[in-house]
Amino acid sequence: MGGKRTEACGRCGLSTVIDATEDGEARDIYGDERIEVDEDEMRAVSRHVELLGRAKDRLNTYAERVTYGNFRGE
Repeated sequence: MGGKRTEACGRCGLSTVIDATEDGEARDIYGDERIEVDEDEMRAVSRHVELLGRAKDRLNTYAERVTYGNFRGE
């Protein structure tokens, strides 16, 4: 189970692109100007995704009950 661990944020891809396009100048891709979003800001702009996810979960639970006649957690 000791598989390769990579970051889901895309920094691995970014560092590869920076390495491939390097023009001789030293760059700190993990320096101060990182692409990071505050958790509260992320929630504010993605609230609809959270609501749609909850609706999907409820629909899946309902479909499971109708199809198989069972309830989650039983």
